[in-house]
Amino acid sequence: MNRIIINGANGYIASHFINELLLNNFEVTALIRKSKNQQPLDRMQKALSEINGPDFIFPKKLRVYEYALTEENFSFSDEQLQIIFSQPVDYFHFAASLKYDFKSKDEIFETNLAGVENSLNIFSRYATKNSRFFLISTAYSCGRITEPFKEEFYENEDIVSFRNYYEQSKRYAENIVRKYIEEQSINGHILRLSQIVGNNKTGVTNTDYGIFDFAKRVYSLSNTYPNNIIRVCIDPDSTQNLLPIDTLTMYLMRTVQIEHLPVIINFVAKNSIKNSHIIYSLNNLLPIKLMPVKILNTVEMTAWERMISMGMSFTGSYANTNLIFETKNLEKITEAGTNEVSATTISWMLDYFFDKLSLKKQNASSTLSHDQKES
Repeated sequence: MNRIIINGANGYIASHFINELLLNNFEVTALIRKSKNQQPLDRMQKALSEINGPDFIFPKKLRVYEYALTEENFSFSDEQLQIIFSQPVDYFHFAASLKYDFKSKDEIFETNLAGVENSLNIFSRYATKNSRFFLISTAYSCGRITEPFKEEFYENEDIVSFRNYYEQSKRYAENIVRKYIEEQSINGHILRLSQIVGNNKTGVTNTDYGIFDFAKRVYSLSNTYPNNIIRVCIDPDSTQNLLPIDTLTMYLMRTVQIEHLPVIINFVAKNSIKNSHIIYSLNNLLPIKLMPVKILNTVEMTAWERMISMGMSFTGSYANTNLIFETKNLEKITEAGTNEVSATTISWMLDYFFDKLSLKKQNASSTLSHDQKES
C-alpha cells in the first residue's frame, strides 16, 4: 500500500477522495496552499468537516503541509522532501486554476503548466522505486473535437481548437506528463474527468461549478424577478456529461488498488444527460420559466435574458455539445456506467443546492438584521 500524496487537497474532488482513502486506512499527505484568511490545516479541516459534519476528528494518518506550487521544491527543504517521499508513493496532482478567459491566461498557464512541470520535476528527483504520478486532467482537453475522444495522447494545438484557455492548458499539461514518461521513464498516468456533480445517492451537492454555476444565477434571478418567462441560448437536445462525486471517488479508489493501470483513463459517464432534463428541473424547482432556444441574438433579448446570457460566458460554450468519450480503459479497471446521473437524481442535487443557497441567504439576512439592531 503506497503512501498517497495529494496537492490541491482541500478542493471539492480531492477532499472527497482523501476522505475515502482515510476510511480505507491509507496514509495521506496533503499539500495545501495558505489562503489570506486560513492556514492549510484549517482549510483541510473545513473541507473534511463539510463532508463528515462539524464533529469530524482529524485522523492521525493524515498529514498536512503548506506548500508553494510553482516555487522551487515547493519551498520545502531537501530534508522535508526526503521525508515526504521516504517510501513508494502515489502522487495525485489535483492543483489547478479553473479560470478560462483571456485576461487570466497567464495565471492559468502558470498554475496548470508550470505547476505540473514543477510537481513532475520534484517527483522525478525524490520519488522512490514503484512510485506513480497521476495528473488529474479534464475530459474537455478534447477541445472542439467532433469524433469520440480516445484514451490516448493528442498533440498540442492552437487556442482555436479549444473553447477556452483552461481546456488548452490541460492538453498542454498532459503532454508535459507524456514528456516525462518518454524521457525519464516515470510511471505516469492521466485521469480525465468530466463535469463532477453531487452525490448520486443522497443528493448532497457542495460544488457550484458547471451546471450549478448556471443554476445559481437562475436562482438569484428567479428570486429577484419571479414568474418571468426567460429564453436561454441552449440546445435542449444537446447533452452534459455529468459524473457523481461518489462514482468518481469509487473510480479514484480503483487507481490505488490496482498495480498496473492504463496510461490514460477517461473518468466520464457512459450516458450523458440532455439539457432539457436540467431545464425541466430548474423550472420545476424555481419560480421561473426557462425556454431553451438554439439561436438567440443579443438585440432580441429582454433585460433578464441579457443578465442570464452575461453569466453564461463559460457554461454557454458547452450548451450545444454532444461529446463522446472512449471508455475502454475505464472498463478495464471498473464497471463503467454504474451509479450514473439520471433526470431524477440531478433534480435531487439541484433541490439540495437551492436549499443550501436559501439557508445561506437567510443566515446573511439574520446577521445583517442583528448588526443593524446593535448599531
